[in-house]
Amino acid sequence: MKKSFRLRPAALLGAALAAVLALSACGGSSAAVSNNPYGLIQPGTIRVASVGDSKPYTFTDAQGNFTGFDVELFTDVAHRAGVDKVVFTGQDFSSILPAVANGQFDVGVAAIGITPARKQTVDFSNGYLAGYLTVITTKTSGIKSAKDLAGKRLGVVQGSLQEAYAVKNFPNANLVRFPDNNTAISAVNSGSVDAHFLDYEAAKTYEKQFGLVSAADIPSFDAPAGFAVAKDKPALLTALNKALAAAMEDGTWKKLYQKWFPGSPMPEQYLPKAEQTSSPAPSPSAAPTQ
Repeated sequence: MKKSFRLRPAALLGAALAAVLALSACGGSSAAVSNNPYGLIQPGTIRVASVGDSKPYTFTDAQGNFTGFDVELFTDVAHRAGVDKVVFTGQDFSSILPAVANGQFDVGVAAIGITPARKQTVDFSNGYLAGYLTVITTKTSGIKSAKDLAGKRLGVVQGSLQEAYAVKNFPNANLVRFPDNNTAISAVNSGSVDAHFLDYEAAKTYEKQFGLVSAADIPSFDAPAGFAVAKDKPALLTALNKALAAAMEDGTWKKLYQKWFPGSPMPEQYLPKAEQTSSPAPSPSAAPTQ
């Protein structure tokens, strides 16, 4: 004899509810991906780690708002990628890449030079600046060239390209590490250090502001600046690269460069293709700051 089994109404209701929840879970997952395709910490907002004292790249104005070449360029790039809310937060430079890598921020934007060592921690967009580094000092320090740094106290921003370059190329200098350029320049002015090694453009600003002088301008074309992105966000990286290329091709990059680097030679590799020569070369005034 066959036995027939009937589910009670309560059991039927439970089974139906379970099925609905299962379908909702699947649909919810798809909706989450659709609403946040770049895997941002907060959907619809790009949280950016930056620095507030690296004029004209990234710095804060009198009202405490972030501005500068990198800030305006990244904001434009983010808009092209479909994100209009970009929140910049100041950090010590040395903490930017770790903070991006561990998910505290979506992107690092501070004219960050792309190096093989840094690419082990984060991914980078395509480059958008390249150029020179500068040794800045007082008029009475006696430092006239990089050779005069032997035995001198040379300031560098911790974690920066300048620090790595100085360790390799100025072995006889006594390096003093600082969290940012402002602190280092204060040390130069007070006599705590003899000179500071920093970006070419930033150096020009400090020279004018404090009456300091450049002792050496050193080419560094092998580490162009890029936007830092965590390695688990390939969709965001792809979107930023596509948007960055568009900003270069339609002349937006050029317009911003002329605004923030007036009178400086134009690095051709970032201009619209129609304006490039066959062999564009980096400009000394388009240096990555860090």
